[in-house]
Amino acid sequence: MATIPSPLPGVFYRRPSPEEAEYVSEGDQVTEGQTIGLIEVMKNFTELKASASGTVKEFLVDDSAEVSVGQDVVVLE
Repeated sequence: MATIPSPLPGVFYRRPSPEEAEYVSEGDQVTEGQTIGLIEVMKNFTELKASASGTVKEFLVDDSAEVSVGQDVVVLE
């Protein structure tokens, strides 16, 4: 198993905009480098990318939740 931490403090989003589908959901297969969410800091958005290939086991934070630097956001298996 691997976790994907937030590289920045900010707000985590699971979708590119409110009317669009989530980047990934629990149970989805992802590849290394695939975008799995966004971190917003003062209206600047940074893509959160998978650091390894695997299956999304669990999101450790809710959509639109605040995250800290290094806080684990997603668990891959």
